This record gives sequence, structure tokens and C-alpha cells, in this order.
Amino acid sequence: MNHPVLVFVVTFLVLWLAGRVGAALQNKRQEMTPEEHEDYGVILASTLTLLGLIIGFTFSMAISRYDQRKNYEEAEANAIGTEYVRAELLPSASAEKVRQLLKSYLEQRVLFYETRSGERLQEVNARTAQLQEQLWDAVKTPALEQPSPVQALAVAGMNDVLNSQGYTQAAWWNRIPLAAFVLMWAIAVCCNLMIGYYVRPAGRHWMRLVVMPLVVAVSFFLISDIDSPRWGVIQVVPQNLVSLAQSLK
Repeated sequence: MNHPVLVFVVTFLVLWLAGRVGAALQNKRQEMTPEEHEDYGVILASTLTLLGLIIGFTFSMAISRYDQRKNYEEAEANAIGTEYVRAELLPSASAEKVRQLLKSYLEQRVLFYETRSGERLQEVNARTAQLQEQLWDAVKTPALEQPSPVQALAVAGMNDVLNSQGYTQAAWWNRIPLAAFVLMWAIAVCCNLMIGYYVRPAGRHWMRLVVMPLVVAVSFFLISDIDSPRWGVIQVVPQNLVSLAQSLK
């Protein structure tokens, strides 16, 4: 879900409408007996408990993915910083070239986290792929010309830099499945139908038909926002990459 605000609005309206439909159905039925009222309350409480468990489980999935993206940002910064130091192991000309390329590469990695435009993101990815080829050639050429265990460290460090970008991209693609949101919506709609059918909307009871959709909509918004690495309010700030870029200057 790339539009958390839209998720909030749609969820609230759909659930509120479901509650109103349940209230309309209530007006057409006969009054419940105390036994029926008690049995219905048990079913409603069980359904609400199930909804709460599913929301909590999905929220946990979103948090774990968010933490994974943060960890890979830190790992990527460490890999670039380590390779910048290991560049000293290469011949002087190659070392300077690798350092300059790493600085340009670091700028693109920061832009990857901060870019919100899809078109701009394609440019960043294309430039990143180009720099990766240049970086690999810059360490491969001297290593093949003068193989040594010392230069092998620089090659291994560059391999870590390239791999860390792949891990980061995979983490950004690892999102909560749409089917999970659909199932949560289905259960939430059933809950609000049952609440509308159970609670009379007259007097102060109308708030119960608003509070439940509002609370669930906020929960869905938070899950969708955390699960949206580029378009949400809660985002992974590339503080480690930015700090590294400042130190290299």
C-alpha cells in the first residue's frame, strides 16, 4: 500500500458505512431476548478479538520489515566506509579513482532513500548500476594485473558494497501482501456490521458507530505507513550514509 492516507480515508468510510448498514438492519428485526442478546455479545467479542489479533500480527510484520530496512542502511554505510579505507591497498592511481567513484556512489545511495519521484528514482537506479560497474572494474583491473592477498581484501570489500545494495533493494521490495490487507478489511467490515446490528445508534450510542471505524482506520493507516518505505510518513532516514558522506568530505 503506497498511499497510507488513502487507506485511512477509505477504511474509515467503508467501516462507518458498514456500521450504518448494520444499524439499518437492526431496525427491521424484532427485539432480541436477553438470552439472544447475551449470545450475540459473545460472538461479537470473539470477532473483535480476532480482528485485534490480526491487526497486531500485521503490525508486527510491518515493524520487522521497517527494522530490516534500517539495518541494511547501516550495513551499506559500513561496507562503503570500509571499502573507502581499503582502497589504500590498491595502486595509487586506482586508489584515487576508487575513492572518487565511492563518493559519487554514496551520493546516489543517499538519493535512493530520499527520492520520492518515480521518474527520479529510475535515474538514480540507472546511475547506481553504472557506478557499480565502474567500481568493480576499478578494483578488478589492478587485482588481475598484480594479484596479491592485500589487493584481494579490496576486491572482497567491493563485493560487500555491491551485495549490500542488493540486500537493501530486496528489503524495500519485501512488503506486506495485499491479501493480508484484504482479509483485515473483510473482518473489520464484519465487525462493524455486527456492532451496528448490536448497538442502537440513537442518543449517545452513535459514537460507538464512529469510534470503532476511526480506531481501526488509524491502525490500518499506521500499518500501511510503516510498510511504505518511500511514500509513508514514517520513513528510513539514511543517517548513517549521510554521516559517512560528511566525514568523507
